[in-house]
Amino acid sequence: MRRDHLLTLRPWESPETTSWQRLPMNAVDRRSGALSLDGSWHFQLLSSPTGASGEWTLADVPGVWTMQSAVTTQGTADLPQYTNVRMPFADFPPHVPAANPTGVYERSVDIPAEWAGRRVVLQVGAAESVLLVHVNGRPVGLSKDSHLAAEFDLTDVVRPGDPATVRFTVVKWSDASHIEDQDQWWHAGITRSVLLYATDPLHLSDVTVRAPRDGRLRVDCTVRDTAGPLPAGWYVTAALDGQLLSQDTEFDRLNAEDMRVSDFHGEARLRTVVRDVRPWTAETPELYDLAVRLHRADGSIADSSHHRVGFRDVEIVGRDLLVNGERVFVRGVNRHDFHPLTGRTVTADDMRADLVVLKRFGFNAVRTSHYPNDPTLYDLTDELGLYVVDEANIESHDHAHEIADDPRYLPAFVDRVSRMVLRDKNHPSVIIWSLGNESDYGANHDAAAGWVRRHDPTRPIQYEGAAKIDWADEKLASDIACPMYAPIEDCVAHALSGRQTKPLIQCEYSHAMGNSNGTLADTWAAIESTPGLQGGFIWEFWDHGILQRVDDGRPAGRAGVGLYGNGVTSPGHRWAYGGDFGEAIHDGAFIADGVVFPDRTPKPVMYEHREIAGPVRLTYDEGVLRVHNRQHFRGLEWLAAEWLLSGADGTTRRAAASLPEVPPGGSAEVALPFPPPEPSAGETWLTLRVTTADDEAWAPLGTEVCVPQVRLAAAVADAPPEPAAGPAVTLDGDALLVHPLLTSAPRLSLWRAPTDNDELGGMAARWHDWGLDALVRKVVDVSEEGSRVVVRSEYATGAGPVHHEQVFTPVTGGIRVEESAELPEGLDDVARVGTVFETVPGLDVLDWYGQGPWESYPDRAAGAPVGHHSLAVDELFTPYLRPQESGGRHGVRRFTLSAPDATGLAVELGVPGQVSVNRYRAEDLAAAAHHDELVPRPGCVVHVDAAHRGLGTASCGPDTSAGYRVAAGGHRWGWTLRVL
Repeated sequence: MRRDHLLTLRPWESPETTSWQRLPMNAVDRRSGALSLDGSWHFQLLSSPTGASGEWTLADVPGVWTMQSAVTTQGTADLPQYTNVRMPFADFPPHVPAANPTGVYERSVDIPAEWAGRRVVLQVGAAESVLLVHVNGRPVGLSKDSHLAAEFDLTDVVRPGDPATVRFTVVKWSDASHIEDQDQWWHAGITRSVLLYATDPLHLSDVTVRAPRDGRLRVDCTVRDTAGPLPAGWYVTAALDGQLLSQDTEFDRLNAEDMRVSDFHGEARLRTVVRDVRPWTAETPELYDLAVRLHRADGSIADSSHHRVGFRDVEIVGRDLLVNGERVFVRGVNRHDFHPLTGRTVTADDMRADLVVLKRFGFNAVRTSHYPNDPTLYDLTDELGLYVVDEANIESHDHAHEIADDPRYLPAFVDRVSRMVLRDKNHPSVIIWSLGNESDYGANHDAAAGWVRRHDPTRPIQYEGAAKIDWADEKLASDIACPMYAPIEDCVAHALSGRQTKPLIQCEYSHAMGNSNGTLADTWAAIESTPGLQGGFIWEFWDHGILQRVDDGRPAGRAGVGLYGNGVTSPGHRWAYGGDFGEAIHDGAFIADGVVFPDRTPKPVMYEHREIAGPVRLTYDEGVLRVHNRQHFRGLEWLAAEWLLSGADGTTRRAAASLPEVPPGGSAEVALPFPPPEPSAGETWLTLRVTTADDEAWAPLGTEVCVPQVRLAAAVADAPPEPAAGPAVTLDGDALLVHPLLTSAPRLSLWRAPTDNDELGGMAARWHDWGLDALVRKVVDVSEEGSRVVVRSEYATGAGPVHHEQVFTPVTGGIRVEESAELPEGLDDVARVGTVFETVPGLDVLDWYGQGPWESYPDRAAGAPVGHHSLAVDELFTPYLRPQESGGRHGVRRFTLSAPDATGLAVELGVPGQVSVNRYRAEDLAAAAHHDELVPRPGCVVHVDAAHRGLGTASCGPDTSAGYRVAAGGHRWGWTLRVL
């Protein structure tokens, strides 16, 4: 292979060479009519930019070579690597290691003959990390910023009608890598589409659209001519929804009296007023089609650009962020570009599927963590209705303090922020610009912020690195107080302090690693009841598990297996996380911290969020039932509903529901759909199942939107079961209950397989030190009182002995078990207090009355309505990427485990408790790193807990609240076991 394709300078180590011969960024839409260069390219992977040549192979473009297992250099693959804060190499910025994987892409392109006399432009959608471009052996330019397109003028190096050889050299590590140190997989390659397009020498070089909600439309165009000075007589026209913006035409929605066109220095401005404008919001994403045309003096069209315009305002008034004059709650999520088969490369269908899931589960905002996304995503957020915090590709986590004020990086900071703004400024969904993430705060940020304020005064700026210094300081670069993982108590205190000067919207909160997102409902209750608090962005959307072949440890790649869509992998594969590709420097499973699994299956927290964010809520107070519209801009006419009445007697009744006309933020009293329950009827719950009444862009007719619920009647205390004169309780030699349906007798349980929050929050280590994961039972006393047997035991722990008592009483059809445990003062925060036992095989269906059907825990139960539920045992378990405590159901009153012939066992709890049923013991889960290591047990492992610790988000953020922790002292519970 020839080596003259490399530039003589070392651009991967030189911050000053950021954009050599790269064209300026603009918002002109060039995707229509462009020639796609996507597909298979000839490819070589070198060990470094000056490494020895190897054999050519084929690689997919777009695609990252780290996910294409056939791509190797000298027999060694460059595989994905995950780090959070740490750089994957020790070199200090701007330097990089000599061992620097370098990919060389090459293909031939036939330049259309009809492009003769036209300007020819190459667009590379994104390349990681530094891109060098040669065409026909001539250097064309280079670019950095792994998440924005680079364009190069090829007019002088190609000949229409002839083939051209295009060569890309992509160097993995560069000085830019130090400001792309984000919490994600490190990849390398051409990650977005490559296009070739042609324009007239006279062309639109930029289009800026301003469309406030009052209907005043302003379109500013910049015109250039590569042939030299602009020719005389050119002009620009525009049409909105097919109606020409002209002073000579009358329109239904357009008032052209104020339209003015100015032509000076290659600039044109068009103005008009749209009558009866339909404003754009995330709830009502109304869009108008705008066509902008550049004409030559003879009237012929030289160039054009198409845009979808949304009329909306964004402003900060006092400490409120307003959209179209309304204070909105930001129910957001952080989202990376990710796919488990292709890594960083995602298709338009992938992006639409992501956003559809978010809309269906009540999210109304996306933060593009931590870089500008593919342009298609913004088209989709405009169309589907999601607010966007558009974030620049800047994160210098490992060297944040040094780089924030380093003048060598100043051009890169301003370049990355300004190019993002120039590209995305016409999207109504973009309501906030972000200067980047976790890069400390310095002069480089202030310089970038100054550019944005000058160029686009219509949107606020946020940056957590500035805001964290002082949430109220108005002199800092951030217009929004946007902390990370601030305890909600601190947020409320700030809002009530009298010092608040800015909206408080957390850029990250409620870390979704493993079984997590505890206290989400409590957090939102505080937000909604506290002026000055407006929401935040959950971290994050995806679990970034890569589908990996177990046999050779390589990514499964695009030619791997199909994804099941239930969060699990196919045989012979697993979800890989940090360390699974043999990398020495990594941050383990911290990459698995999303609200969906790698195949986009929603985790249980999604149902929690859906209910918290639901457009409809119910209240029932002193016999009055009210329906509340929790939206900001929309009525309830787009929704349909059905009433469900669930009783303790096991019945569920249904009735049609007619939603009242309720304005945004309002409520209306409605009649009870069923007669009020009699006091003796026992516990009764009324649920409103809300669905879409028609097809929406993000959901077909009948899609469930939320299921608000109120309790109409409280439970009536049950009389204790009468002792039976039947067989006496049978104990074995260890004074443990013997039962024909149990293979493991009921024992005390104080431990759970640690969640990621338990591990990283320090609780797991404390429980281990106390010995809760290996309790040793010592029988103190066994006494019999007729058929009643009392067993007193003692368990030694590192904080003192735990005294446990079990009282077994035969009752009609079964056995009543009453238990108590006295925890010493030192055991002030254990995982659970309850009973664990195991059943015979064949009991494969769980029916229960309690919260469900989704997994729920004491501090994450708002999305699981009380009712009668049924699931196969194997569907109860939640396959979090690192095995851990999962599958629990909160507030269970009773349950049955049955075989296909309806035989089995039934358990009634004295008071609602936490129950889990699955195929694994806690120690099985704790010992496994991946699910392919787990071996299901033939029977069921059943936990019945009197108390169970909340989940919290302590892996990165606040732990669960004190009220959800299991305290020392006395605990009492009871349950009845019967044979079906």
